[in-house]
Amino acid sequence: VAFGDKLDIQIPGLLIIDTPGHESFSNLRSRGSSLCDVAILVVDIMHGLENQTRESIKLLKKKRCPFVVALNKIDRIYEWKSSPHQDVRKTIDNQKEGTKNQFKKLYDNVYTQMAVEELNIKLFWELTTEEAGEWIPIVPTSAITGDGMGNLIAQVIDSAQNIVGKKITYNPGVKCTVMEVKAIEGLGKSIDAILVNGCLQNGDQMVLAGQQGPFATHIRQIYTPPANKDLRVKNAWVKHDRVKGATGVKVVGRGDDIEKSLAGMPMYIARKDDEVEYFKGELEEEIGDALDAIRTSSEGVYVQASTLGSLEALLEFLRTEKVKYSNINIGPVNKRDIMKASTMLEHDEKYGVVLAFDVPVTRDAQELAESFKPPIKIFTANIIYHLTDMFEKHLKDQKKRRQEELKEIAIFPAKMSIMPDCIFAKRDPIVVGVKIDDGQLRVGAPICVPNKENMCIGAVSSIESSGKPVDSAKKGEEVCIKIENTTGDAAKMIGRHFEKTDGLVTRISRDGIDALKEWFRDDMTKQDWKLCIELKKTFKIL
Repeated sequence: VAFGDKLDIQIPGLLIIDTPGHESFSNLRSRGSSLCDVAILVVDIMHGLENQTRESIKLLKKKRCPFVVALNKIDRIYEWKSSPHQDVRKTIDNQKEGTKNQFKKLYDNVYTQMAVEELNIKLFWELTTEEAGEWIPIVPTSAITGDGMGNLIAQVIDSAQNIVGKKITYNPGVKCTVMEVKAIEGLGKSIDAILVNGCLQNGDQMVLAGQQGPFATHIRQIYTPPANKDLRVKNAWVKHDRVKGATGVKVVGRGDDIEKSLAGMPMYIARKDDEVEYFKGELEEEIGDALDAIRTSSEGVYVQASTLGSLEALLEFLRTEKVKYSNINIGPVNKRDIMKASTMLEHDEKYGVVLAFDVPVTRDAQELAESFKPPIKIFTANIIYHLTDMFEKHLKDQKKRRQEELKEIAIFPAKMSIMPDCIFAKRDPIVVGVKIDDGQLRVGAPICVPNKENMCIGAVSSIESSGKPVDSAKKGEEVCIKIENTTGDAAKMIGRHFEKTDGLVTRISRDGIDALKEWFRDDMTKQDWKLCIELKKTFKIL
């Protein structure tokens, strides 16, 4: 379909659902592809097919959903001249030779990547009538300048009419999905929904999924945004007594029950009394199946989200980040959620955390969380990455705090030999040059002489390397150390209590090894752990 071609439009309009592009939201793209009749697959011409693009292609192929490719960001091509009010083919023809060559190079790259996915694509103006349905039209576009947008809309309409056909005809059976629950000034509590098919009218009895289970309420008023407006944008709403699908609607219920609705779940209309319990059963089963399919760990954070879809997306992201979660819920964070999260304090303090994605936290819940010792941390954010960043910072802060608390217990294993020509003080403090034969020596480590029945001679109070103070020394390094008497007994002396030829080791303990495993694992090498095993035998540690 070229700009200026006469198109016999037989459909009343287009209802466009935008799904998130980030790879974590595969579940939302899956639901979006289930709802749609024709899809627009957006491909960045500068980067080609990305992981989430390939995953979207698999979804569309699996569901046999026809689609048009929007080859977006053509305005990023060097020296691109925009002409949004003309056919994009003509716009490309009018570009400089270098710009046209770069477009062809980038297009050929996408063409090859699509071929790898076993898809045949052609620029829409190269498609013949016979090839429609077998080849996928690709429309160069720019969402910034508007180039190609008219061609894209025309191509979608053409595909909807000629390929999908009767599939998009009206059906009286209600098919409706709750997208968001909102409080609107002047309207009260309401839900935004996508009415795919059927009709809604004032007074209809809705059956909805709620935070405490399915419930029924009645429609008080139906609104739609003005024509050609985004459902998410603040608009002067248009009031209706009755609406037919497909359209985006705002529904206000009688009373405040509607605020308990869970976004991402179906809305059923019960026009007979016996249908209410039937639809409640359907919703209970759907919620149960979805939550049962989510595997939790015996220990981990408590995860809360506004919708089932966003919960699944958050959990998918947490899995990729290797963050364990022990419990999940949908809706605002309340006292019951905090009580469940508090059980983790008994297992592992770092998991005494609630990750709240796009949900409010009640005042009672916040106060209860702060009453625990240590308090339950509640991290709230509307962007998944911010939430995980907060949790990662929490882990780092806690690790740093625990390392500081345990530094006198968590003794790193080390073996060293005294350098005979570097004995500067023989007794309290002992100041000698040593070579680290194995492991790592840190300031504060107690030092023993294995040859003298593991006699303790004090603790390292300082380490110097090349005349500068350092906190630690590793295998192979030669450093000067000061050992101060911390034993409570008489100070030990080189040449009297032990010899300069005697080897020295750090005095490890069972509690210290456990602390190293829990909080210092990243600082330990495989060789350090082998030395730990050796020193366990030396000190007869079980």
